[in-house]
Amino acid sequence: MNKHTEEFMSAKAGLPPASWSAVGKPNPHESAILHVTGEATYTDDIIELQGSLHAALGLSQKAHAKLRAVDLSKVKASPGVVAVYTADDIPGDNQCGAIIHDDPVLADGLVQYVGQPIFLVVADSHDAARRAARLAAIDYEELPAILTPRAAHEAQSYVLPPMHLSRGKPAEALASAPHVLNGKFDVGGQEQFYLEGQISYAIPKEGRAMHVYCSTQHPSEMQHHIAVVLNLASHDVLVECRRMGGGFGGKESQSALWACAAAVAAARLRRPVKLRADRDDDMIVTGKRHCFAYDYEIGYDDSGRIVAAKIDMVSRAGFSADLSGPVATRAVCHFDNAYYLSDVEIHAMCGKTNTQSNTAFRGFGGPQGAIAIEYIIDEIARNLGKDALEVRRANFYGDSSGEGQDARNVTHYGQKVEDNVIHALVDELERTSDYQARRAAVQAFNAQNTILKKGLALTPVKFGISFNVPHLNQAGSLVHVYTDGSVLVNHGGTEMGQGLNTKVAQVVAHALGLPLDKVRCTATDTSKIANTSATAASTGSDLNGKAAQDAALQIRARLAQVAAARFGVDAGAIRFADGLVIAGEQTVPFPELVMQAYLARTQLWSDGFYSTPRVHWDSKTMTGHPFFYFAYGAAVAEVVIDTLTGEWKPLRVDSLYDAGDSLNPAIDIGQVEGGFIQGMGWLTTEELWWNKDGKLMTHAPSTYKIPAISDCPADFRTQLFRNSNVSDTIHRSKATGEPPLLLPFSVFLAIRDAVSAVGEHKVNPPLRAPATSEAILDAVDAVRAAAI
Repeated sequence: MNKHTEEFMSAKAGLPPASWSAVGKPNPHESAILHVTGEATYTDDIIELQGSLHAALGLSQKAHAKLRAVDLSKVKASPGVVAVYTADDIPGDNQCGAIIHDDPVLADGLVQYVGQPIFLVVADSHDAARRAARLAAIDYEELPAILTPRAAHEAQSYVLPPMHLSRGKPAEALASAPHVLNGKFDVGGQEQFYLEGQISYAIPKEGRAMHVYCSTQHPSEMQHHIAVVLNLASHDVLVECRRMGGGFGGKESQSALWACAAAVAAARLRRPVKLRADRDDDMIVTGKRHCFAYDYEIGYDDSGRIVAAKIDMVSRAGFSADLSGPVATRAVCHFDNAYYLSDVEIHAMCGKTNTQSNTAFRGFGGPQGAIAIEYIIDEIARNLGKDALEVRRANFYGDSSGEGQDARNVTHYGQKVEDNVIHALVDELERTSDYQARRAAVQAFNAQNTILKKGLALTPVKFGISFNVPHLNQAGSLVHVYTDGSVLVNHGGTEMGQGLNTKVAQVVAHALGLPLDKVRCTATDTSKIANTSATAASTGSDLNGKAAQDAALQIRARLAQVAAARFGVDAGAIRFADGLVIAGEQTVPFPELVMQAYLARTQLWSDGFYSTPRVHWDSKTMTGHPFFYFAYGAAVAEVVIDTLTGEWKPLRVDSLYDAGDSLNPAIDIGQVEGGFIQGMGWLTTEELWWNKDGKLMTHAPSTYKIPAISDCPADFRTQLFRNSNVSDTIHRSKATGEPPLLLPFSVFLAIRDAVSAVGEHKVNPPLRAPATSEAILDAVDAVRAAAI
């Protein structure tokens, strides 16, 4: 805690009632009115400068091939075409890999997936560029292609060396376990399906400089990549993003291709160039959530408590590394979910496949790690004839009685769980959702119905918050107070609809004792805040809120000195609240004091900085303290399936989420519900599939089904768990971005519970994810066959 925070906290007790407070209130999103009226400016809405051109990418039609010849004569001759560029035309390094330099902007002699960009067309209109891009004549020499993670594992084809984590003596524990479970499980990937597609608008400036408007979660990384491909210094490149129409991780690293391609064209032509992806091209070119394949061996006792666990995880990384390494690391760290694992061995492999290079997606490997243990516990419970909730409780970290907390509160990677509330949270949800009564009602329904079957499941979440690369856990901000008392804030986070700017503005307004409408956040801009981290890993409010608070409190301290001299009191007696500066019975409006401070030549702006304490990680041993704190939650889902058609419907969902001392309950509840539905889509309807030639066939809204309003539960009850974060986060709040996406494990396992009812819960259904109607029917058939 820095000195300004200490001053603020010490004065907090003397503040007036919280009626004026800007934090903890369900304020609307700062751009809500702009969104619904159409006034919100996205990258494609920026008024184009005179002479602006439009670009499109020419894409590979083969999954793995050498380029024997590329004839672009018809492309160049197409109406409206101004220029066509290949890898040879890139002035700097033809690379935009997030970590490893294995991801070319434009393919150079070799293509490694269907959809890989080979050339760039620039024309006088978007339509002309897209039409021309389809006219290339390319001669391919096809090579063998690997398309699935299991095939990659069999071929020992990886983008990175395999990872290994081990604790205890799992082999010995397995050998002595009362029961041993062996199995396989597969979970599919997921398209980010942001409403606003990938887009960049590059404007050349004097002296070779470049200004790029980009829909990106990571402006600083885009700045770096653009500088590399243009052979410039970072200070020559400005990247700006006011807002995105969604990102979900898909615009963390993969916006680089679009930013770099637009910048290359703009630099060569010395004219503004916009590259806006058509939805089909976007889905074919960009990576998605990694699908995972699991092989596991689990030892457990008669109560269902896991005594040993061995699991191999293989992800579909795609053709390049991208962020597959950190995703796999987080999957390994989240395999435990909410459960203590005494003896465990995990192998994680990033399979190199001839498909899109998969990337970040909300949860960043955490959901793929945790779904495996939940699937396993579901099997253990069915094998023992127990309610899965009973088995989950037997495996929770700690002990509901408070005994054995230290012994059973250390994760498999060595971090002590210091804030375990999972027992109390699940107890509350069990009670408020009427879980036990509904369990009995579901059993009664299934006994009376042969075609329709209901299922019910309660699943918990424990999710670590922080980047698992320690140096990324830092943020900066700038806060300006103008002489009229209004405040402008700039920080390194990006707004993608999640309400980050709203929360940061609330934090600054609270620190200065102002109404929220007196504070405004501006576009994220690499010329204002340098070397920023991506807005990802659920850290946006944690990092940027703290940095903005630091800056605001420095200004507050200076203003307090001016007020102290005016009122003839000690600076510690000065309070800021409700737009006033207060000393006992004396008050002065905030703008009046600001003008007095300006006339006294007091600095009215400040920079702020924050770095998350206590986080560290040893990637070689896969041990450390990678998370500042844990967020918790649980959900109960009730579903009904039709065993003749495989159709299903969510009937009711109760979710309880630990947001700490929420900065904004309205936004946080929205995040929980949105994350739930998105995660439900991943596990039920959103199926990605490639044909035998490696072409992604689900590349448009017509072939890829995200949840619609009719897919949402008619009875959806979401509450925030009353809990103050034990870690010193911004106002003791907790993140709500990624963890809620794990809550719909309850939906998937409720569907599995319903399928299991077909065999009177004596057979473990081999239900794959996503649980599409076809997958449900396959599982029903398997249960019926095994039950005969």
